[in-house]
Amino acid sequence: MIDADAFAKLLCEWCLDVHERDYVLVTTTPLAAPLVRAFHRAVLTRGAWPPGLRIALPGLAEDFYALAPDDLLDNFPPQDLAEIERIDSYLHIQAPENTRSLAGADPERIARASRARAPIQEVRLTKRWCGTIWPTSALAQDAGMSEDDYAAFVNRALFLDRPDPVAAWRELSDRQQRLVDRLNTASEIRIEADGTDLTLRVDGRTWINSNGRRNMPSGEVFTGPLEDSANGTIRFTVPSSPRGVLVEDVTLTFEGGKVTTASAGRGQDYLDAALRSDTGARFLGEIGIGTNTGIDRATGSVLLDEKIAGTVHLALGRSYPETGGVNRSALHWDLICDLRQGGRLTADGEPVSLD
Repeated sequence: MIDADAFAKLLCEWCLDVHERDYVLVTTTPLAAPLVRAFHRAVLTRGAWPPGLRIALPGLAEDFYALAPDDLLDNFPPQDLAEIERIDSYLHIQAPENTRSLAGADPERIARASRARAPIQEVRLTKRWCGTIWPTSALAQDAGMSEDDYAAFVNRALFLDRPDPVAAWRELSDRQQRLVDRLNTASEIRIEADGTDLTLRVDGRTWINSNGRRNMPSGEVFTGPLEDSANGTIRFTVPSSPRGVLVEDVTLTFEGGKVTTASAGRGQDYLDAALRSDTGARFLGEIGIGTNTGIDRATGSVLLDEKIAGTVHLALGRSYPETGGVNRSALHWDLICDLRQGGRLTADGEPVSLD
């Protein structure tokens, strides 16, 4: 089992840096109750306001996408934006009861709702924020593990098995900073693997050290590639489950930065709908390199899988402004290419170690 109090302390101290009178908004499901209560205690001991809670009950999202009339799909209540504007920080805890709950939802309706809520997402990104995970039976099943083994796996990924988790994340941050310093001088990145040969440019862009202060667990460095620079083909061998829809074996071909052909072994309808989200959806907003050695296998959760040491991921859609990226989109979909079996990543022709 995960020590919820130790986890909450890590979230408060390292991830969100909660201060006196801060107000944190938490979104999750009832299955994360142990962590929510521990986090509630942790923020109170720091003199912060009790966190605001948005608890999503099973079935609500399915009802929305099935029943909402067009004017609700294409808009959002102004109170939602006002709430995000007033908070100090935001914590999202993944704790699904059913990871495939939206498998039957119309992907076009999902894309429309996401596009409509883009203004809320843009404001949220200006706040201190963190996305994390709490083990559930559904997540353990996706990972092909028992519940106890999955909880132990997540515990290692969070570095909660270390004597001082904050010190462990600080050490990872220092190691990643050396990689960032090297990549900040690079101009061209090339990704090569089975079915993959893609080049893109990153000159003038800023690489970010993702050290657990935004995602927990983390363990990646990332930037926003030049929007018109991606050329070639890449095959993403790690399955993805955006909004609970399973998408597997995605292959994308880029010309001048834009996706020109896209195929999926499974989930083609969702892939097509995502690429139609808006004009920015066919361009890249991110390239990231996984570094977390505590995550050694794919589990079906992109929060974990994109951090696997020896992988690289690309995101279709929105850029993170701090990288210098300017691509705008309601979509931000991370897709993962595993380079551990014969693949390689080079920067200006020189290999980048993924150990």
